[in-house]
Amino acid sequence: MSQSHQQPALSQCPGCAEPPAAGDLFCGVCGYDLSAVPGRPGDRPTMAITVPPAASGSEAVRWPAAAETDSSDMPAPVHRPSDLPGTDSGGRPLAEQEKEQEQEKEQVQEPGVAAGQGAPAGPGPGPVGGAESSAVPVRHDDRAVPGGAEHSGDFALAAPDPRTAEHAAAAAAPAAGGKVCVACRSGRVDPDGYCENCGHAQPRERDHMEQELGSVAAVSDRGLRHHRNEDSFAVSSTALPDGSPAVVAIVCDGVSSASRPDEASAAAANAANESLLESLPRGTHPQQAMHEAIVAASEAVNALAQEPAGAMEHDAHRHQNAPACTLVGAVMAGELLIVGWVGDSRVYWVPEDRSRPTARLTEDDSWAAQMVAAGLMNEAEAYADERAHAITGWLGADAYELEPHTAAFKPDRPGLVVVCTDGLWNYAESAEEMAAAVPADAQEHPLRGAQVLVGHALDGGGHDNVTVALLPFAVRPQGAGSACETV
Repeated sequence: MSQSHQQPALSQCPGCAEPPAAGDLFCGVCGYDLSAVPGRPGDRPTMAITVPPAASGSEAVRWPAAAETDSSDMPAPVHRPSDLPGTDSGGRPLAEQEKEQEQEKEQVQEPGVAAGQGAPAGPGPGPVGGAESSAVPVRHDDRAVPGGAEHSGDFALAAPDPRTAEHAAAAAAPAAGGKVCVACRSGRVDPDGYCENCGHAQPRERDHMEQELGSVAAVSDRGLRHHRNEDSFAVSSTALPDGSPAVVAIVCDGVSSASRPDEASAAAANAANESLLESLPRGTHPQQAMHEAIVAASEAVNALAQEPAGAMEHDAHRHQNAPACTLVGAVMAGELLIVGWVGDSRVYWVPEDRSRPTARLTEDDSWAAQMVAAGLMNEAEAYADERAHAITGWLGADAYELEPHTAAFKPDRPGLVVVCTDGLWNYAESAEEMAAAVPADAQEHPLRGAQVLVGHALDGGGHDNVTVALLPFAVRPQGAGSACETV
């Protein structure tokens, strides 16, 4: 039920103190809105308010005059409650409160109690602000003070403060075998890949990989556009039956449209490398050993597609999207250079004498290569087509037919073998462009040369994963001739 309240009659206008006429809503002199004056509140019980003795009677409270601002226009100092005569809501004079606060500060600075250290523990917590209370203005962890957690009245911290010496020492010395954060360089990395100190997510191990083994080196990088590195590599060395060395480099590129391409490339690289390390010391011809290594890699990738019974009912198209990858490899054994491949990863020959001709030693299993081989397009037209990089050969359970390609070369001069994925040769496609990208000292420093080539791809845009392996080939010059000769 709504109620209307009658506006009280005013004896004078609040704006100009002129008496208004009866019934006027606005002052006739100043125009003040008389209806805006709030009505008198109704009578209701209230609690008694203690009136200071100084304010009663004839003696009224005298407020001190504010200080004048000086020539620098500095503001006047702020008055404290104790500067004014009066009492608080409990009836105590304000000046007494100020004295108690000063006494508490003096007790904190007593010689027997150091700043920042709690008072000796008593039978229990003293009254708030009393002399028996724990005088700890700032505390990060009560566990450093015996009895502090029980008698301080505060909750114990969930974790040690990072500024304490105990935590700093623990962070600076991670457990044996543990990883150190790449961001703060002090915190330990938990099993989930995050720093326990600063919370920074650590880069995955495969995002950037480098390996140098004698005269062979390889570098792989995630690139700038992909969320993970789906390339993989393996470099190794062994000995032939006659005691001469054999050097191996395998590079694999996961097919992004397939499932688990990163697992496929890793499985293929490891299987091919292990096969070569097993067959070469037995005296198997390097070219035959390369063929067998590609077959072993194919079987390893096919095995990834095998799922437990009943998986078909959850994924009816699993064989159409099986793990897949490409493979390219090189073996230096004696005076021979053996290359093998399936897919569009490549091997280049860069002679030590850059005035000599360079060469590409592999042919892509791709749509563009097929168009050029059939005479339907020239190379420029084929690789300008959007279908150019569609591969026609790969390793995987859904491959139409496995056709390992192998070739043997006998270089007549020293040079550098470049084994790479399309993440690199997309930015140095021709043999001449690749030779120009290879640094001049890559023959003596293959790891640095591989790093420079990966940087070349990243500077070009890094649209794909980038992997490259370099194998310096040292032979005595045997006269004029082509840079490589197919056996």
